[in-house]
Formats: sequence, C-alpha cells, structure tokens
Amino acid sequence: MAGLLTRVKGRFQRLLERPATVDLKKYADQLTAIEKREKALADLDDAGLTGAAAELREKGKLDEAGMVELCALGREAARRGIGERPYDMQLIGAMELLHGRVVEMGTGEGKTLAGALAAAGYAVQGRSVHVMSVNDYLARRDAEWMSPVFGLLGVSVGWVSQESTQEQRRSAYACDVTYGAVSEIGFDVLRDRTAVDEAELVQRDPDVVLVDEADSVLVDEARVPLVMAGATDDVQDDQEVAAVVRTLRPGDHYERDEDNRNAWLTTRGAGIVEKALGSIDLYSGEHSDRLAAVNAALHAHALLERDVDYIVRDGKVHLINTSRGRIAVLQRWPDGLQAAVEAKEKLKPTESGEVLDSISVQGLINRYKSVCGMTGTATAVAEQLREFYDLRVAVVPPNKPCVREDEPDRVYDSIEAKEKALLAEIVQVHATGRPILVGTMDVAESERLAGKLVEAGMSPVVLNAKNDAEEAAIVADAGAHQAVTVSTQMAGRGTDIRLGGANGDAEAHDLVAELGGLYVVGSGHYTSSRLDDQLRGRSGRQGDPGGSVVFASLADDLVAQYAPEATAGGDADEDGRLDDATSARFIAHAQRVAEGVHLDVHRNTWRYTRLTEQQRGIVLAFRDDVLRTDLASRSLKERCPDRWAELEEKLDTEVLDGVARRIVLHHVDRRWSDHLAFLSDVRETIHLRALARETPIDEFHRAAIGEFKGLLKEVADLSAETLESAEITVDGIDLEQAGLRRPSSTWTYMVHDNPFDSDAEQALQRVRAAMRKVKAKG
Repeated sequence: MAGLLTRVKGRFQRLLERPATVDLKKYADQLTAIEKREKALADLDDAGLTGAAAELREKGKLDEAGMVELCALGREAARRGIGERPYDMQLIGAMELLHGRVVEMGTGEGKTLAGALAAAGYAVQGRSVHVMSVNDYLARRDAEWMSPVFGLLGVSVGWVSQESTQEQRRSAYACDVTYGAVSEIGFDVLRDRTAVDEAELVQRDPDVVLVDEADSVLVDEARVPLVMAGATDDVQDDQEVAAVVRTLRPGDHYERDEDNRNAWLTTRGAGIVEKALGSIDLYSGEHSDRLAAVNAALHAHALLERDVDYIVRDGKVHLINTSRGRIAVLQRWPDGLQAAVEAKEKLKPTESGEVLDSISVQGLINRYKSVCGMTGTATAVAEQLREFYDLRVAVVPPNKPCVREDEPDRVYDSIEAKEKALLAEIVQVHATGRPILVGTMDVAESERLAGKLVEAGMSPVVLNAKNDAEEAAIVADAGAHQAVTVSTQMAGRGTDIRLGGANGDAEAHDLVAELGGLYVVGSGHYTSSRLDDQLRGRSGRQGDPGGSVVFASLADDLVAQYAPEATAGGDADEDGRLDDATSARFIAHAQRVAEGVHLDVHRNTWRYTRLTEQQRGIVLAFRDDVLRTDLASRSLKERCPDRWAELEEKLDTEVLDGVARRIVLHHVDRRWSDHLAFLSDVRETIHLRALARETPIDEFHRAAIGEFKGLLKEVADLSAETLESAEITVDGIDLEQAGLRRPSSTWTYMVHDNPFDSDAEQALQRVRAAMRKVKAKG
C-alpha cells in the first residue's frame, strides 16, 4: 500500500511540475521597476554605469531589488555595448536562469544575450561561471560578442578552445565568466586530474554552469564519456578479420536485432570465420581476443554505415554526431571498434592507448554547485532534466507571437514516391523566389538530394560537415531570396536565419516576407521530436511569416526500425501519397518508441556510471590532498620512518616533499587507470552473470565495490615500496628509472555512444548465439 501511495504521489508531483509558460503577471512589477530605473541609468557615463554595477557586487546575493537593478544595468550595458536593448522576455529569461532553471526560448528570441545577463548576475554575486557551448566557434563568438556588455558591468570574461595554450586557459578560467565548448571544459578537468604540481592546474573549483543548447548537452550527449588516454606501444590492425567479415551475408552468416543496434554470428557464420582464421574455436577462452576482434569487425560491417555514422576524409575516419548531423570533432569509438572501422575502410590504424581517466558529460555537469541552461526545445525532455539533474523547465513566451504555418505531414507509401514529391515541391516553391531550408536525415541523403536539385537547375548550398565558422555563414544566408539550403540537422548551429539574408536590408526582408518567409521542408522525421522542432523553429523568428512541412514514408528508417509492423490504413493515390490517419499515427508511434529507447539507454548507462563517479570522487579528493598538502610526506614518513630519516639527512625538505608527492600521485593515477580497465572488462562480460539469473547491475556493483575497497591501501603500499627501493638524489627522483613509466604522450577524445556494449541484453544475444553453436556441435 505504501509503495502504491508513493507512486501516486510521484505521478501527481510530476504533473504539478510539468513545464508551463512563465506567468508574466509575477514579473509585471519588476519589469515596470526595471524600465523606471533604466531611464535614470541612461544619464550615467560608462564609468558611472560600471560603478553602479560595483555597488551591486558589494551587496552580494541578489534580492528582488537587486534583480531589478541587475536587469536595468544589463539592459543599458547591452544598449551601449552591442547596440541591442534586451526585450522584456530576454530579461525574464535571465531572471529564470538566475533561479536555476532551464529556460526554453524560441529560435531568434535572443538566448545568447539573456544568458550573458544571467552569467553577469551570478558573477556580481561573487560566483565563478562557466558558459558551456556546443563547439569552440560559438564559445569564442559569444564571449567576444558579449564582451562589451560584461565590461560595462565590471565583469571579466574569457574563453577556451582547442588552440588555447596552458597560460591562456589559466587566464580564461581566472575570469568571472568563462565560455567554452562542453568538451573542452571537460578535457581541462581531465588534464588537471593528471597534474603533479599545483602550479599546473588551470581551473578553479566548479561553481556555476550555464549550458547553451541544454537539451542537446544534458540529454543527447549525457552518456558520452570524455576520455584522456596515454600512449602505449599497441596499434590494433586486424585486416585479416575485416577481410573475413566482409564476405559474410546478413540472414545467412549473421543476424541483427530489430533496433539495428547489435549483430551476432549464426552457427554457419561462426564456422566460416573459424575456418578462415585457422580452424580455431572462437568460443574457447584461448581465443577470446579473436572473438572480440570478430565481434567488433561484425559491428563495424553490419551496423555502421559510411556517410551516415561516419565519413572518410583525408585518410581518416571521422564520426558523425547523430544529434547534429555533422563531424564530431575529437570523437572516436572505443579502440577495438575504432580499429575495426578503420580496417573495414582499409585505412592505416590510428594510435591507440590506455584510458588514464574519463568523465561522462552528465558527471561533468553534476560537479557544479548550480546548474541552469537555455534552449529552444526543453519541454519534451523536462522529465529527464528533472530525473537526472533535478532541474525544472521554464517556458518564456516569444517577444512576438509566432505566425509560422506548420502543415500536416505528407505521407507516402515508399521512399521513392516521397523523394519525387519532395523534389517537385522544392522546384515549385523555388520558382517563386521563396527561400527554402531542407532538413535531411544524414550526410548521404543531403548530398544525394543536393545532386538532384542541381540536375533540376538549382544551386543549393549543402550544410553537413563543414567547419563551424563556414556553417554560421551558410545558416545566416539561408533566408535570402531564392536561397536553397540543404542541411543534415539544425541542432547546435547557433546562428539566426534572417529574412533577406545576413546582410539584407529592410527591402530584402520585406520581399521575402511577402513570399511567405522561410519555407522549411523535412525529408522525414528524426528519432526525436525535439530535432523536428529545432528544424521548424528556424522559420518564423520574431513574428516573421514562415512555413514548414515534413515529407515522410512508411518505408523510412525510423518506421522500419521502431515500428516494423506499420501498414497503410488506406490506398495510396497515383503519386504514392497516403491521406489516412492510421499511416500518420504509425510514424508518430515510431518516433515515440525511438525516444523511449534512447531514454532507456540513458538510464541504463547512468546506472552503470553512477558508482564509478562516486569512486572517482573518493580518489580525486585523496589526490587533491596529496597535490595541495603534505599528506604524501606524512604518510610515507609514517610507513617508512628509517628510510625517511635517511633521506632527510641529505635532501632539502622541499625536494623530499616533491619526491613523496610524485611517487604517491603516480601510484594513484596508475591504480585508477587499472581500476577503469577492470570496470570496462566487467561491463563487457556482465552478460555471463545474467545467464546465471543474476541481475547484471547488481553484479557490476558487487565487483566494482570489491575491487575498489583496497585501492587506496594498495597506493600506500606501492608508494612505500618505491620510496624504499628507488634511487633518490638531491635532484629528486627519476620515475622512469625507478620503473614508474608515465605515458610518453596523452590525448583527449570523446567516446561515441556505442551500441556495441551499451546494454546487457544486447550482449546476451551474442552469448545465446554462441550457446546455439556449442549446442549444435554437441
């Protein structure tokens, strides 16, 4: 009974906490006060404005009066600094951010400025703020663009990128507000965790994070681990296995699951592979490394598609970010799968290495004391934001009502019929001069469609895997007269589409407005309704006219993968179009199923990583004490009193403390790296526990806790052994000579979401296939 009441209470609570449009009435008095104060601030010179902000900083935490003062100061600073006077809705957005919420504001509603005012608001309260963007380009652009506003408010601002030097990073993080890509800020966290001297650190303790494109970062990329690796002598190159797997046929030699997330050998397929590899027994423990290589090669061959999941450029494999439809910079699959894809494409294998440390994007965000964010599409993931981050969504209404006309889907019985109709629609609309933005599912489709448009006499601009600066220029001009832009996905593009083009005047704007504004055409539905909404949202900004329509078919990958039972509810017309409600419902159902699958993967991944994050916290707290205090010296002096006394006689205290610190830090880092490797092995074999009717997650926790128990004691024992045996001189210790080799080089990357081992049930299917083979042999 108690459990039932708890569930009912939880559902009722979630109902009450559903995102709702911000009640503007509660802000009415504040907005009036802000406008009144704004008139007084207009009479101040720049120094006077900055002085008023300094007075606000002295008061500390902002009360309601302080919030009014901040917004008034921010509005005036923006007017002077960048020539933009924030709308009331932008000020409301800033205040909601300062209350720790994820703010939903439509495309073109001025999120960048609202975010900057909120960041300044946290800064004047003495807080350190990180503004996380989705890429380096946007981080630098926004920091430089908003710099005059911050300057007038007496707030220092900096930014970091891949090109930033150590000193530039340290300087940027010392500022009140620091902009950076989520990956770059995360990589700096990992690099700081390998520092052996306090002077090497670049970041301060995490305090406030404001996340741009919050739904994309907090949900889509939450399970993506950021990794720091150290070089090893191991280079994986298994062209032999790739050549064998390349000959296998689906349905005969291997099978795939319904979600197309896993593949496994049939009995016949396993026999062919075993014979080709020298008549070995893949499923004996003796050849476990070959089995792993075969599984990786099969995954690369059967489930990963070139120009959809990755592209090949300059002799290298570049992953495609599935939530943004473009190259995922610095991302790679785990080494085994990365090597398998390189072998599949007959490319030179890239450097592999051991993982020194890693952190998931979700783990990175959860380090901060205060979290807030902004995006155009947060409502659809409000429950996930609450579940994983305890964040609430506030929907800020548009400054001007949206008048975009969103047509119902046009559904067809085949992909061929859909594409023919889509092309005809683009040709017809283009003839009027109305700008068109076409959203496609992947790189291959965008290039195929663009080729057909060229054949039809148009000059489309293709946006799929360019660099970020080029993307911004292309997006900015997508609203020009007669423009045709073909894009993979619009999530995270970070640039408004203005009618008439980026440099268009009022006449150019009015010309396009008279034609109906930007026309958005989707070539199908994405696996998330948010991505559909982000595409549509590019049209109709700030009250402009616009329109959107999606062309879909019952043969689309979305339907085939997530609603394979779908059938037309009526007969198609001569063009293959289906007008019945049943067909449209199947497509909507497929999208809901896809969203459910992604949520399950997120939950499952977080269940496995949560314990690791807790263990990491314990290790890092110990490591930080070693780095910043004399803990290492005190510990080793107690463990090895005679040796310590001997060393004290010939070494300066500072040198001896440095030796102790370096020894302990080395063993901490070494054991943590070993622990991560152990956890990875447990995850990969956890399905064997499930076969014994044990719960995989419970078994994972049991193994992880047992292994971790003695970790810090081992560090102490190994450190004592090193101090006793190593040669230590007045110059300190040579770790490599003492047998404590550190990686010759390190690098950072993000591990792409990997369906190869993301769920125990998928692994179970591989084992069941193996068991069928063993049974057949018997």
